[in-house]
Amino acid sequence: MASYQEGELPSPGESSGDESQGDEAIKTLEKMKLNQRLAVKELVSTEAKYVYNLRLCASDIRSQLHELPEGDLDVIFSNINDIIKVNSHFLKELEEAKSGEEQLCLLGNLFLEFQEEMESIYKVYCASYDQALALVESYKKVPKLQKAVQDVISALVPQAGASGLSFLLVMPVQRVTKYPLLLQKILENTSPDDHAYDALCKATRAMQEVNSNINEYKRRKEIATKYNKLEHLTVMERLARINTHSISKKTLRLSQLFKQEAGIVTRTEDREFDDLEEKFHWVALCVNELKSNVASYLENLETFLRIKPHECDLEMEGGAIQQFCCLMRNLHFLVFLEFKQRLERLVYHPLVHLSKALLGPQNLIKKRLDKLLDFERIEEKLAEMASLTYEEEGTRHTYQALNSLLVSELPQFNQVATQWLGQILHSLMALQRDLAQQVLQRAEEELAQLPHSHVSESDFKKLMEDTLGKTSAQLHYFRQSFEKVLPVPITQVLHPVAERQVQNLVSKYGPSKIYQVTSNISGSGNLALTLQRGQIVALLQDRDTKGNTNRWLVDTGGYRGYVPAGKLEPYQVVPHEESSMQAGSGDGFRFPPAEVPRASAHAVPPVFQVVAAYPFAARSSHEVSLQVGQPVMVLERQDKKGNPEWSFVEVNGQRGYVPSNFLVPIPSPAPWGWSLPPSDNPLSHM
Repeated sequence: MASYQEGELPSPGESSGDESQGDEAIKTLEKMKLNQRLAVKELVSTEAKYVYNLRLCASDIRSQLHELPEGDLDVIFSNINDIIKVNSHFLKELEEAKSGEEQLCLLGNLFLEFQEEMESIYKVYCASYDQALALVESYKKVPKLQKAVQDVISALVPQAGASGLSFLLVMPVQRVTKYPLLLQKILENTSPDDHAYDALCKATRAMQEVNSNINEYKRRKEIATKYNKLEHLTVMERLARINTHSISKKTLRLSQLFKQEAGIVTRTEDREFDDLEEKFHWVALCVNELKSNVASYLENLETFLRIKPHECDLEMEGGAIQQFCCLMRNLHFLVFLEFKQRLERLVYHPLVHLSKALLGPQNLIKKRLDKLLDFERIEEKLAEMASLTYEEEGTRHTYQALNSLLVSELPQFNQVATQWLGQILHSLMALQRDLAQQVLQRAEEELAQLPHSHVSESDFKKLMEDTLGKTSAQLHYFRQSFEKVLPVPITQVLHPVAERQVQNLVSKYGPSKIYQVTSNISGSGNLALTLQRGQIVALLQDRDTKGNTNRWLVDTGGYRGYVPAGKLEPYQVVPHEESSMQAGSGDGFRFPPAEVPRASAHAVPPVFQVVAAYPFAARSSHEVSLQVGQPVMVLERQDKKGNPEWSFVEVNGQRGYVPSNFLVPIPSPAPWGWSLPPSDNPLSHM
């Protein structure tokens, strides 16, 4: 500025120059203020339009895309509801701001206040944007879906044009990148002496940092997606991927690992990551163990439900058996079945999903170890040569990005997985408690209808003990008596040719080595014999060449081979003379020799009873059914054609045919109370 002596006046030319400069400065300042106001107005107006379009996407457009699967809609619109919530609040604060300097300060402070929230929501949306865009592009290959989407967009957002849904999905990505530009425009029209200048500078740098962090997060996600793919390759496909580059890379990693194990180079330690990895492995172990145990539990429960005692014929009518069947039917078809379905839905399926969610981090942790070996080798080279190639620099950054991603997200994953596992365990305990309560409630309802329900516990216990004691004693006595009088399973009379064969086996091996086949044997494998029921063989060795005692080596008189030991029983050889005396002509029965007591004047001849030695189910009206130990009255020892293999009998008032070799005469013990009319011949009824 020009200086003047006291009493001097500026010349007219000088005065006009200063005035013109002042006017120019005022005009520039006014122009900056105008541009500043326009920039602020643009920020507020575009924010309002942006929030409006977001709400349109989240409500009207999404609700009318009926043709798209719900899972696709979740991917396409991602966390747009979170963005709407944050930006609506941000817009409200902007509109409440006053004009002037206070508004500019508020603008800067608002961006600083919303910096963390914006970064957290926009990085999630931007990371999934490529996947959403790929889905939208895939719909273009299906004309029906493409038309449905385009009709909805054209009706609600005509300005979208041919871009369709992509026009709306890109808005959040564009908006977050535009914030630094809008702030920069305001900052350019703000004087450095302005009170709000510092706040606007901080806001601009903050939004630039947000965009930088979003880009870094997106890059990490892309790396994670690349190494998180679980590929199930065949051996040939894996071999096809082998080349000189992959062999060299794996060789270098193996060399680095060997040097670390040998102590030549030090291993990089990351205590923070190691702690996170250890906790993750503990969570994974708990999840997989619990899933395996619940799967076994469900399998055993399925086996339990296949057993239905209420559908069995218990041969008891009325009384408590009906209430028992009713209780078991309700438990099987209502309580246990509902419990199984809830267990699958609330416990097993969530465990399966949680186990699958663990595969991604497991694969990333494994890839981090590989990349760590590459990183350590590159760091050694960098320390020696102070330079890296472009590929080595990329490998170095890949490890750093992968490690940063795991360190930042593993704590959240561990926390969520632990909470998820805790909720599953709570559900399992609640289901078990509900099952016990329902079973107890239904059992008490049925027990209340029993005749002894009002008897005191001590009296009922004594009554049960007395009843069970009496029944047990009777059953024990009957079993002992039956075991004493029931002979070994009877055999049919041998054909003369077979009898000669048996005599040859007896003379060759002795009677203690003779066995009879109890059921048909179908041989399969080397040296395995095929034999018929009733065939006689001689035992050569009670085990096979491998020491297996379940396969015996036998001689049939013509062939030698192995048969199952469980289908052989000792055969009691009866001399021909005794056999002819004890076996009636064609009676179909054969008995071992018994000691004949010396005749006495006071001797009472034993009383014999014919009983069923084996159960038999009638197959027609001409036959009758038998049960083991059931008394039988033999009416004829052969059928109408004279075949002795069938006997005509009477059982419980019913008459019909039964196999002769299913019957056996036994002495009738007095305690049973069985009696027959006196006869000189114990087999008179046969």
